[in-house]
Amino acid sequence: MLDIKFVRENKELVKENIKKKFQDEKLPLVDEVIELDEKVRSLKLEGDTLRNEKNTASQNIGNLMREGKKDEAEKAKERVKEINDRLVTLEKDEEELGKELKSKMMVIPNIIADDVPIGKDDTFNVEEKTFGDPIVPDYEIPYHADIMASFNGLDKDASGRVSGNGFYYLMGDIARLHSAVLAYARDFMIDKGFTYCIPPYMIHGSAVDGVMSFAEKENMMYKIEGEDLYLIGTSEHSMIAKFKDQILDEKELPITMTSYSPCFRKEVGAHGIEERGVYRIHQFEKQEMVVLCKPEDSEAWYDKMWNYSVELFRTLDIPVRKLVCCSGDLADLKYRSCDIEAWSPRQKAYFEVCSCSNLTDAQARRLAIRYRKENGDKELVHTLNNTVIAPPRMLIAFLENNLQADGSVKIPKALQPYMGGKEVIIPKKA
Repeated sequence: MLDIKFVRENKELVKENIKKKFQDEKLPLVDEVIELDEKVRSLKLEGDTLRNEKNTASQNIGNLMREGKKDEAEKAKERVKEINDRLVTLEKDEEELGKELKSKMMVIPNIIADDVPIGKDDTFNVEEKTFGDPIVPDYEIPYHADIMASFNGLDKDASGRVSGNGFYYLMGDIARLHSAVLAYARDFMIDKGFTYCIPPYMIHGSAVDGVMSFAEKENMMYKIEGEDLYLIGTSEHSMIAKFKDQILDEKELPITMTSYSPCFRKEVGAHGIEERGVYRIHQFEKQEMVVLCKPEDSEAWYDKMWNYSVELFRTLDIPVRKLVCCSGDLADLKYRSCDIEAWSPRQKAYFEVCSCSNLTDAQARRLAIRYRKENGDKELVHTLNNTVIAPPRMLIAFLENNLQADGSVKIPKALQPYMGGKEVIIPKKA
C-alpha cells in the first residue's frame, strides 16, 4: 500500500504506474482517494478545532460560575454540548470515510522499479541469465509422475479417493527424497546466517490483508469456516505478519529468517490443477526465506536472495535461469520480482521453481512494521521473500536432471547425507 501523502504529491506518477501494470480500470481510484483524503483531513481539522474550543469553554465554565456569571456559564455548557454532539458525528464520518479510503488505497498497486520490463502478462518476462548447461540426454526422460511411479513413489488414485484432485501420496524413496531436499534447504539457509523458524499455518484475516492483494487472497486462500482464520499459501504470510504493529530497533535489522511450512492453495485461475502429476496442486511443503531490512539495503538483499536459490539448485546438479518478471506479471504489492526456473530435459524448456520479490514498504505499511532509528525517528521496514525450495514441484526438476539411462536416479554429493549416504536410488519396476 502506498503512502497517501505520496499519492497526493505524485498523482500522475501513480496513474502512469497503474498504466504500466495494464490495470486502467483502477485509474479512477487515484482521484477518488485524493478526494476522500481531502474530506477526511477536513473532518479531522474541524474536529481538532472543536476540541480546542471545547477545552477552552470547559475551563471558562468554572471561572464564570465563580464570578457569578451563571447565564454565561449556562451558555458555555450548551456550547460544549453542541460541540460534543458534533464531534460524535464527525468521528463517525471520519471513521467511515477512513475505512473507505483505506480499502481503495489497498487496491492501488505499489510503484514498480524503473527497470522492470513493461508487458501485459508473463509472456513478456525476460530471461536475464542462465546457470549450468541445459542438457538433453540421448535417452528418453519420462513424465515425472511415471518416474515417481517406477519407484512406487506416487499414488494419485488413493489421494483422489481420499481428498480429490490436486493432492497426492508420496511413498518410499520419493517421499524420503522429498524430506531430504527440505532438510538440505533448511541447513543451506542456516549456513547463510538465516534463523530457522516454523510458523503458524493459520493466520487472521487482518494478517492476510497485510501481506497480499485482494485478488491473490480470493484466488489462493482457504478460509476456515466460522472462524477468522485462513490456511497459509506460503510461510511468508505468517513470517511477515509476525512483526505486525511492532517497532523494531535499528540494531535488530536486518532480520533474516528461513521457514518451513506446508502450503495450501485453491489455485483458482487459468492454469488449473494437473490431473496426473504434482506440478500444480492444492497442498505442498516449502522452505522459504524472508528478510526485513532498512530501505537502503533492500535491493542488495534482493540480489543476495535470488543468488542463494541459484547456488542451491546448482549444488543439486540442476541448471537454472533467472527470469525477470514484467510489469503485468507483478502482484500489486511488489516493487520487483524474478523467477528462478529449472531446466526440464523432458520438455526442453525451463519452468518456475522459485520466486524472489522485493515489496519495499508495501507490506510494512499495511501491517505497521517500523523500526526506530538512532535519532529516534520511526521508519517503515522493507520486506523481501524468496522460495528456497518447494517440493514436490522441485522434485520434477531433480528427477529429470538426475535420471540415468537405466531408470535410477543419482543423488548429488550435497544431498547424500540426507539420504542415508545413498549415491543412487533404484526403481522398483521398469
